[in-house]
Amino acid sequence: MKSFLSLLFSLFIISVHAQNIYSKAYGNQKNPAVIFIHGGPSGNATLFEGTTAQNLADKGFYVIVYDRRGEGRSKDENATMTFKESFDDLNQIYSTYHLKKAHILAHSFGGIIGTLFTHQFPEKVKTLTLAGALFTQQETYNHILNQAKEHFKNDPVQLKEISEVESLDKNSAAYRKRCYEIAGKMNFFDMPIPTPESESLRKQYKDGEFYKNNIRNANSPITFYQNEKRNNLDNTSVLKEIKRKGISIFAVYGKNDGIFSQKQLNDLKNIVGKNNFKLIDNCSHYLFVDQQEEFLKFIELKLK
Repeated sequence: MKSFLSLLFSLFIISVHAQNIYSKAYGNQKNPAVIFIHGGPSGNATLFEGTTAQNLADKGFYVIVYDRRGEGRSKDENATMTFKESFDDLNQIYSTYHLKKAHILAHSFGGIIGTLFTHQFPEKVKTLTLAGALFTQQETYNHILNQAKEHFKNDPVQLKEISEVESLDKNSAAYRKRCYEIAGKMNFFDMPIPTPESESLRKQYKDGEFYKNNIRNANSPITFYQNEKRNNLDNTSVLKEIKRKGISIFAVYGKNDGIFSQKQLNDLKNIVGKNNFKLIDNCSHYLFVDQQEEFLKFIELKLK
């Protein structure tokens, strides 16, 4: 009865004071807290929650997932999608779950948010883990387009599209969108050789309730670029400053995640340190599904 009443109380706090932000906790609240920050804009935490959250909790963590305001299951037509709003949402998660400090686990665009939050609120963060996370955005876009020129060198139609993308405002939602569309055409987000384990996880997700709630707000990127001036960032210096403040940074990436160049990954390894960096073989952008066992081993080893 006590745990049931606690759940009701948590839901009440989220509903009344946090603009109906969806969140859920997995595991024992006495264990080290890990907050997962999903990608986007226009993302949600359903894939991580439906495949990985409970498994990570079973390793001895108190895992909290949530969808940012205006994204996924946290519907809010008045959401501004700014970093300040994202920080407000995160601070509300801390308040709702009575956390003083937590490990931040950030995926994809969530890495930008997690890095900036850690820099602004270092007293609230035990460690920062970048999991397939963005950190030098323009380098990522340049890498995608350079790879595309080689990949499509005999395709005039695609080469024309690449040229059109390069002519766009690099601080625009359209530029970001079309870069990632080109990356998708080159299968940059797909693991090279799906394993029985990864296929089982994806089937589990697609057959379950989480996939039914895989809500994508197509207006999120447009709103973000309209309202947030810091929209194409190089967080190299920010990560170095976080490290100088004494906060451990870990980085785990798929070796086959096509949106990152080898130079980017080497630069990141130099920032976080060789022992805090891991590349996983036969693994792309969604590493917690592609190679979940290796991913969980790394998180458990580093955060404990």
